[in-house]
Amino acid sequence: MISVVIVDDHPIVRSGLVALVESADDLSVVGTGATGLDAVSLAQAHRPDVVLMDLRMPELDGDEATARILAAVPTTRVIILTTYESDDAILRAIGAGASGYLLKAAPEAELLAGIHAVAAGEVALAPSVSRVLVRQAARPAPAVTLTPRELDVMRLVAEGLSNREIGERLHLGEATVKTHLLTAFPKLDAKTRTGAVTRARELGLLGG
Repeated sequence: MISVVIVDDHPIVRSGLVALVESADDLSVVGTGATGLDAVSLAQAHRPDVVLMDLRMPELDGDEATARILAAVPTTRVIILTTYESDDAILRAIGAGASGYLLKAAPEAELLAGIHAVAAGEVALAPSVSRVLVRQAARPAPAVTLTPRELDVMRLVAEGLSNREIGERLHLGEATVKTHLLTAFPKLDAKTRTGAVTRARELGLLGG
């Protein structure tokens, strides 16, 4: 039996997804929620095989929730199910570690097949999403350069330190630490601390 957590802030959508998943003999919904924080807490509580969740949610978006879920429960796999298919949204979700990115307009059979594929260790991508990834792969990667102080700050962010703790470690004011983060985030194409650390590690800027 494949255990599934479903998170969507629209009750009608959420109940429809529950009914769809429960219609399969080998799928079982073990928890439902309405926010990104719900997704993280449910994943930690139930350790499901798959989390199926929206991209745009209150409290925490799907990409950030994905990163937190995988950090806490590495065996869980995440599928983003959304109406959004912009290049940036797709790349953020995949970059955070999502194993699937499917559209809510997809046929029911495609959604169920995606859950089964991801649970089996494969990926499930809508055709339009696959095209975005192919285009991205064909582009030369831009060089990313952080200043020495931005690197110092990012290394401490990666250790989980707060801005205040980073300031104490580097003998900087908390406002100065925040300024370094604000200048580093755009260079890393990130909007959150987790996203910035993930991208910096991908680029080898933090030493692995």
